[in-house]
Amino acid sequence: MAKKRFGIAIIGAGMIGFKHAQVLSSMQRPQLVAIYDHRIENAQRLAEQFDCDAYSDLEQLLKREDIQIVSICSPSGLHGQQAILCANAGKHILVEKPMDIRWEQAQQMIAACHHNQVKLGVISQHRFHPDIIKAKTMINQGQLGKIIAGNASINWYRNQEYYDSASWRGTKRWDGGGALMNQGIHTIDLLQYLAGPVNSVYAQCRTAGHDRIEVEDVAAITLQYNNGAIGTLFATTCAYPGYHTRIELIGTKGTIILENNKLQCIHLSDDPASSYISPTSPSSNQGQLGPEDTMGETHIDQLEDFLDAIELDREPAVNGEEGAKPLGIVIASYLSSDAGRPVQIREIWNNG
Repeated sequence: MAKKRFGIAIIGAGMIGFKHAQVLSSMQRPQLVAIYDHRIENAQRLAEQFDCDAYSDLEQLLKREDIQIVSICSPSGLHGQQAILCANAGKHILVEKPMDIRWEQAQQMIAACHHNQVKLGVISQHRFHPDIIKAKTMINQGQLGKIIAGNASINWYRNQEYYDSASWRGTKRWDGGGALMNQGIHTIDLLQYLAGPVNSVYAQCRTAGHDRIEVEDVAAITLQYNNGAIGTLFATTCAYPGYHTRIELIGTKGTIILENNKLQCIHLSDDPASSYISPTSPSSNQGQLGPEDTMGETHIDQLEDFLDAIELDREPAVNGEEGAKPLGIVIASYLSSDAGRPVQIREIWNNG
């Protein structure tokens, strides 16, 4: 039986919006119908490339009955208010990471989607990488035993020109944060997804290597997980020339190490014969890349899952509640750094 087709609009005609349009145009089920940007010339430029309509009035776009899904690719500080508008118009929503920069706004997004009976998906494409799926399966099957430590490092590089290229970059109002909120949130999501939900954080965040930005470019965090494990998280955009991300998962029966979402080694004490060491390692400059450079098969996999969720009336694999988990860790880390003390994640839940 043929699967249903869906009309999609994109909010935000910048680099991420362009990459979403590219991915959507490579798929069979989605049909790109319209592009919105508050600057009509930007919307028109992208719409001409992908043969669809351009809007600078979001409410007018949302009146179109041939649009069932909206993909939000605007600056992070706009995600929540735009998502709520879309939900109230009866549109299903895919939102780029982070789902918003404020906890209260993220919860309002989730509530609006539930109230209007529309699906909310948060772009977390790395969960769909084959090696991440394999690591998650091994952990769920108990092959690592009890997880006792989960560590991550994000040694990326952004030069000063990156932050100077747009007035909203590196601002708390629009970006919400830096090495954690903007660059690191995908790795933070994977760390908590694999090692387990985080209970509390103790963070130090600094602006050390860039000028004229309001957000952190280096952060060091200790983590306590709900399951009793501990761990560390280090993130920076100062590590010239930029290096791969690394996740270490240590259990009572073995260890898994991933670099740039690829398995670099597996060692299992109960099954030494199944040990694995990758013959290759990611190149050092991978940390210069942003999500706009790496969109591809895993994005398609997440989009297909989201379309299936609508058609089958089930929750997407990465729904609003899942998307809020890394956001809570980041917000708690900022509060911890400001207060100079550990912060429990439930403090974010209780205080918004």
